[in-house]
Amino acid sequence: MQCFSFIKTMMILFNFLIFLCGVALLAVGIWVSTDGSSFLKIFGPLSSSATQFVNVGYFLIAAGAVLFALGFLGCYGAQTENKCALMMFFLILLLIFIAEVAAAVVALVYTTMAEHFLTLLVVPAIKQDYGTQKDFTQVWNTTMEGLKCCGFNNYTDFEGSPYFMKNHTFPPYCCADNGNGTVVEPCTEEKAKDKTVQGCFSQLLYDIRTNAATVGGVAAGIGGLELCPFLSHQLAAMIVSMYLYCNLK
Repeated sequence: MQCFSFIKTMMILFNFLIFLCGVALLAVGIWVSTDGSSFLKIFGPLSSSATQFVNVGYFLIAAGAVLFALGFLGCYGAQTENKCALMMFFLILLLIFIAEVAAAVVALVYTTMAEHFLTLLVVPAIKQDYGTQKDFTQVWNTTMEGLKCCGFNNYTDFEGSPYFMKNHTFPPYCCADNGNGTVVEPCTEEKAKDKTVQGCFSQLLYDIRTNAATVGGVAAGIGGLELCPFLSHQLAAMIVSMYLYCNLK
């Protein structure tokens, strides 16, 4: 009986924290969605770059709603010993857990599909925004300089882009010397063909494969420090909720 009471109390406290986190995320999400200008003033240019690619407000609202629902069901179910609420809490956690495992499997198995999907998204964005959108152009320039690559696939990604239409040349990174990385300007189509600089996606995969041992060690460390505790907390919450469910009369 004492063990049951202790587990029940911990369940209430744990889910109350989840409930508070959900409320906080909902509040920030609603704030960003309704008054994004003040959010950008407070957090500066970094938040401006992020909102180019993801609607942060709606994402925070969705995450906050899930945490809010989980926290409420966990607290309510444990406090009132309501078996229906505990079962719903368990099922939501189970669905989230299955989705996480499925996403990990898809990310590992379908690299080619992911490349094709990203190509459909990224290449049109390059053709439309590279050379006109300052932040977008700067992100790509930094990426190409750091990885010694050109575009997503190759230099042809920039054909028809505002940069190409204005200068009639490709970004200088597409004509970089393979040996020492020296940039050749102007980068004409003939020079780009001759240099055959790899696309950034292929270069990124190549760097990962050639540094597999280091990447594997880092991934294992991150997994041990972050992913495993997160999943273990989910599993623990699921086990505790089922324990309370099975021991309620």
